[in-house]
Amino acid sequence: MKYNRCGKSGLLLPQISLGLWHNFGSVDNFENGENIVKEAFDKGITHFDLANNYGPIPGSAETNFGKILKNNFQGNLRDEMIISTKAGYKMWEGPYGEWGSRKYLLSSLDQSLKRMNLDYVDIFYSHRFDPETPLEETMMALDYAVRSGKALYAGISNYNAEQTKEATEILNRLGTPCLIHQEKYSMFVRTAEKGLLDVLEEKGVGCIAFSPLAQGLLTDKYLRGIPENSRAFNPNGHLQMEEVSEEKVQKIIALNDIAKDRNQSLAQMALAWLLKDNRITSVLIGASSVSQLNNNIDSLQNLDFSQEELSQIEQILK
Repeated sequence: MKYNRCGKSGLLLPQISLGLWHNFGSVDNFENGENIVKEAFDKGITHFDLANNYGPIPGSAETNFGKILKNNFQGNLRDEMIISTKAGYKMWEGPYGEWGSRKYLLSSLDQSLKRMNLDYVDIFYSHRFDPETPLEETMMALDYAVRSGKALYAGISNYNAEQTKEATEILNRLGTPCLIHQEKYSMFVRTAEKGLLDVLEEKGVGCIAFSPLAQGLLTDKYLRGIPENSRAFNPNGHLQMEEVSEEKVQKIIALNDIAKDRNQSLAQMALAWLLKDNRITSVLIGASSVSQLNNNIDSLQNLDFSQEELSQIEQILK
């Protein structure tokens, strides 16, 4: 595993981080999730990313991760881990259970710490921009989370370029710089390239890409239709069947041919393609099995692209 500096901070993050968005909830096999986390740590993945509402049921991924920590990571091992969580999307009923108020963010952080049985998280994120709450209030909540010792660093997620610029400037004035921005970014979703990455570079903020495999589209799963064990087939998944269009499948097939010529799987090439940009600190993968995790980690064996390969990929993605 290689580690990249997160923006201009002192923190190094592994090039590949593990997200617990899927496969770690109350509906999933606990032992399988536990084995994935243990294998990830053994392979040098030190960063584990959660959010208050990960499940299903919302909160259950944090509860299960807390059990995994208790079973396997006692003592000083906590000091070798970067654990993050977020608040912003709906977590509980009523007027205080979502968005970006100080009330919601700090209450949610307290709940997350209890579920994971932790004294602090390493990174606490505002999970989405709230158009109804002053940005100063949201950022002051992140600042307080750090000053209170409940988080070591502040982050934001799903903010556009202009919102990110303003948020980072507020945090700088407060004395708690924004460490990292978490953005949806893959070969198929490239909105980060429309100004956001430039802002992050200018402000010295790290970037971690989530859904780097476009919910599994950038794998060999969909080369021959929609298999029964896929996210598109799963009613609890975030990938809809209609997103697996014939046009997408043709692009997947063409990209897969380039990956084969590189002696990589399509998933490995898709991760390497993101990491070629030095503004990307880490890519955030999910995993449903230990073997899938290891397949993704193997992407680090070939991160170099020729100009011809990059041109071919751009042609396919147009």
